[in-house]
Amino acid sequence: METTSRPAAKDVYAIITERITAALERGTAPWHQTWTAGMAPQSLVTRHAYRGVNVFVLSMTARAAGYGSPYWVTYNQARSMGGNVKRGEHGTPVVFWKFFDAPAVDNTDGDELEITDTPRARRRPPLLRYYTVFNVAQTEGIAIPTPLNGAPVAPIEAAEQIVAGMPRAPRIVESLDGGAYYAPRLDMVHMPARPRFSRSEDFYAVLFHELTHSTGHASRLNRSTLNEAGRFGDANYSREELVAEMGAAFLCGVAGIENATIDQSAAYLKGWLRALASDPRMLVIAAAQAQKAADFILGRAQADVTISEPAEIPAAA
Repeated sequence: METTSRPAAKDVYAIITERITAALERGTAPWHQTWTAGMAPQSLVTRHAYRGVNVFVLSMTARAAGYGSPYWVTYNQARSMGGNVKRGEHGTPVVFWKFFDAPAVDNTDGDELEITDTPRARRRPPLLRYYTVFNVAQTEGIAIPTPLNGAPVAPIEAAEQIVAGMPRAPRIVESLDGGAYYAPRLDMVHMPARPRFSRSEDFYAVLFHELTHSTGHASRLNRSTLNEAGRFGDANYSREELVAEMGAAFLCGVAGIENATIDQSAAYLKGWLRALASDPRMLVIAAAQAQKAADFILGRAQADVTISEPAEIPAAA
């Protein structure tokens, strides 16, 4: 795997934040689910799906450019497969954490977090790195496979399976009164009754949002943005809402349903622009936490590995 010229870590955050900010300025929240089941961005070489903020960056890039394939490769991978990147094409950055004093981890899938559970891996704070990938539509001389989808499953049935399969799930209450929210003290998700939703997809998108919140409970992932959030509008509240929105987008993608409930109003988008301008690390950290939350809800073993936010990311050597 080739990397770029090792910029300071803060510059890597800036690269990703600038791309997301540009989408917000165009009037779209990139964490609005835009891919379908079987079409999430993935490495052509390993066929592993990208994770974290990389999902949103690559999906956003593919949508804007009209790429019809979910597969991505590095420049060297394209060459090794007997092809090449077309002249004049520009790549897309994929970020990952580099841990020190730890066994080498294959990052060609652009996994945002190199997860390793050895004590030695935590002796030094990890650094955020990035490398560049190209959609196979930007290459020539490479056989482009047709994405393999799993067995056809009704989208709503798939969503029900996700909800039913969540380990250590909170209590879910549906009623005609009240809105959608997660109550940490009661460890309860409250949902408006299904007849109050115009589409079944909307019901599940909102439920996934609240279930993502519930993963932050002390009995699950113990996420500080949930447990230390104060009032509406404070920093932790904003970060937790971003985690929940991204988590819902991940889960809608797995279920194969459209997440059309995310507010795209000008006031909403301007609010996120202000939040990102004040904290350039917000996107990367929130996407990593959202991925971990989705993994927990889906019962994936990876969710059992503790991932902590680096206290202070030093500049690269």
